[in-house]
Amino acid sequence: MHDGSDPLNEPSADIPRRRKGIYMLPNMITLAALFGGFYAIVMAMNGRFDLATVGIFAAMVLDSLDGRVARMTNTQSAFGEQMDSLSDMVSFGAAPGLVAYVWVLKDIGRWGWIAAFVYCACAALRLARFNVNTGVVDKRYFQGLPSPAAAALVSGFIWLATELELDRADLTWPMFALTLYAGLTMVTNVPFYSFKDLSLKKSVPFAAIVLVALGIAVINIHPPTVLFGLFVVYGLSGYAMYFWRKAKGRPTSVISTSTDEPDERGLHE
Repeated sequence: MHDGSDPLNEPSADIPRRRKGIYMLPNMITLAALFGGFYAIVMAMNGRFDLATVGIFAAMVLDSLDGRVARMTNTQSAFGEQMDSLSDMVSFGAAPGLVAYVWVLKDIGRWGWIAAFVYCACAALRLARFNVNTGVVDKRYFQGLPSPAAAALVSGFIWLATELELDRADLTWPMFALTLYAGLTMVTNVPFYSFKDLSLKKSVPFAAIVLVALGIAVINIHPPTVLFGLFVVYGLSGYAMYFWRKAKGRPTSVISTSTDEPDERGLHE
């Protein structure tokens, strides 16, 4: 006699059930990066712009680690990818825009909050485009300025001005222009080198280690000046590469421009 149960829908006793959960280590790093962005907003509200910018830079360092840690420990997950994007939106989208607004953009009324919103909206658009274009973009380049670099431009300018004790009233419109530049550059198709083809597992010449040591020493001369200068150069490098490729007649799009990546086979036919 049939009891009404469907044996096809019943779990087999021989197949172990997979436990659902999340990986702690990479997601703890992502949460720490999220805290850096939240901390920056709170410090800006309290007028501590030096600490606010440090919070954003700390989030940048942590953001560069969570993905690498996940790959090294084989703990990648769809949850981790979504968590990373949400953390980036707070730390490199909302936080820099709000810090810039509270710092000086509020002094120009509606133009100030419009610039801050444009930056925040462009960060959201850039992150959404990155998520859907991951499989077709040449991994050696970013499509548009990456959000951490855009955040470094905005917060680095504030950090430098705070350290040099410059008059904020004289920096209102430069901050306005820089905020718009960083935001709009995120949503362009300009290629920015991603450094993803540099493997830490490969052997390097001894001189490379010496150059790293020299780089650390140079940064320590005056971190706000050096770091802001480096990100200004990087923020302009994409346009330099774009126009150089244009002049040479080479493709300027980063969509499927490499035939060397295994994931991109068949995309150029």
